[in-house]
Amino acid sequence: MKRNRFDLSLLFVFGFFMFFSTVCSDLVISKLDRRIDLTSQLVRTTVSLKVENNGGDAVSEILLPFPEHQARNLAFLSAMVSEGKDKTKGSSGSLPIEVANPKGKPPSLTWYSVSLPKELSKGGSLTLEVKAVFTHALRPFPEKISQADVQLVAFQDSAHYLSPYTVKVQSLIIKLPEPRVESYTKLENTKFSGTELKYGPYENLPPFSYTPIVVHYVSYKPFAVAQELVREIEISHWGNVQITENYNLVHAGAEITGEFSRLDYQARPHVRGASAFRNLVAKLPPRAHSIYYRDEIGNISTSNVWSDSAKTLLEIEPRYPMFGGWRTSFTIGYGLPLKDFLFQSEGKRFLNISFGCPMTDVVIENLIVKIVLPEGSKEISVSVPFPVKQSQEGAIDVDFRVFLFFVACIVYMHADFTISKSSPSYLAKLQWDEVQTAIQQFQNIMNRCLVVHDKLEASLRELSRTGDVQACKAARKAADSLLKELSKELKPLLSFLQSSPPAVQIMPKVEELVSKERELQEKLMLKHSTVVDSYEKKSGGRDIENRVAAVQQKITLLRQEVDDLLEVIDEI
Repeated sequence: MKRNRFDLSLLFVFGFFMFFSTVCSDLVISKLDRRIDLTSQLVRTTVSLKVENNGGDAVSEILLPFPEHQARNLAFLSAMVSEGKDKTKGSSGSLPIEVANPKGKPPSLTWYSVSLPKELSKGGSLTLEVKAVFTHALRPFPEKISQADVQLVAFQDSAHYLSPYTVKVQSLIIKLPEPRVESYTKLENTKFSGTELKYGPYENLPPFSYTPIVVHYVSYKPFAVAQELVREIEISHWGNVQITENYNLVHAGAEITGEFSRLDYQARPHVRGASAFRNLVAKLPPRAHSIYYRDEIGNISTSNVWSDSAKTLLEIEPRYPMFGGWRTSFTIGYGLPLKDFLFQSEGKRFLNISFGCPMTDVVIENLIVKIVLPEGSKEISVSVPFPVKQSQEGAIDVDFRVFLFFVACIVYMHADFTISKSSPSYLAKLQWDEVQTAIQQFQNIMNRCLVVHDKLEASLRELSRTGDVQACKAARKAADSLLKELSKELKPLLSFLQSSPPAVQIMPKVEELVSKERELQEKLMLKHSTVVDSYEKKSGGRDIENRVAAVQQKITLLRQEVDDLLEVIDEI
């Protein structure tokens, strides 16, 4: 082990010194704070770097190196310019990050380049916040345990942040899931308290400083890994999106050895099954319906569903507790209203739907997403925030039959079975067809309004996560503009329906829905303004909740009333 560390140090000193002595000496990190969260099977790191340009030329990028063992397990990486604690610049948002290839780099490091929103001039400084998530970065140690043993996990990293720049002052805090630690590397300025292990501060560290540390600790968290997840998203002609998800799951933690005693487990599950996980929770869209959970044997009844206006939570339990090394396969399925995810613009249809897994505690090793589109779809393109392999296949038989049936229905609905086109019944039918078309357009506008509402709520959740007040205000401004445009689209439809005799029976519900949606808008805007104002005044989380509690109750009630009215109008 000592020999390997020595070789690594030599690699850093001689492999990089010549190239970076001129390029990277211009930048200095005056202060660096790093946090590593080990409270789940995912390793989440947050690094705040105050960067200063001491050179003569402006700098447009900052380089981030990762050792090979980290780079191959890197699942997420983002960077943004920060104004300080709980404040981020809304104008910049997440900065562009690309894989970099600096000259003379060895194969042991993977480099990323962060493009700055504007060049950092001589004498200038900025604070960069870098977030990264790693999978498979924790190793069960020992790798095999008995049913009664607790799971111990080993984590390896460096007490010093690996950087091509000189670091004047830096510190590291490691957050653990439990206060119980078997061992950890003790260095100068090391302190362990509660569930936090702190290294530093360390001063005046040269580029590529690297001091290995190992933390050996207790973790009861599940290591649920989907070795393969196949998601099939089927778009129906009849206004529904059917989601089917097939999971091949394994508990990738310490493998259980010896015999399994269900009696011991049922008697003391938290002692004789501490390393097992018993359930998983999937966060589905708010209007998910027709939910099922089954495996090869059949339907599994051990599941629960909770829903509100923002989400639907599905809790599932496997047929048996999942210990380390154990595997299971299952399928969950659910339907979604197509109108919530399908949008039209410039004659094209866009499906905007989640790409990944709805279970936040599951690591996905291999994800396959299949989109089944109606026959006749063309000019198909996909937009995802990361590179993927794509292919298109035809399903001629099934889709062709569906398409024929669909066409037959269209022909039947538009066929003229009357003898005379001047007859009262024919004219009445034309008027009713016009009313139906207007009602469909009205429903579309209402649903688009609800999407804007959801985006407003999402901006508040993002504000809670990042503290980015400016981004939240920008979301509010965009929402105001969209709702104003939708209001303009709505006026001629309402005028037509009010003047149309066939619409006399449905107009009370239409007008009630318009009134409820406008009241919902007002309450949402009030909540949004209150929360943003509270953040600007540095109010605490509990104080903010108390300030919006009453209006939130009204919002929940109004949203349910709007949903109910939409269903009533849809049935009419």
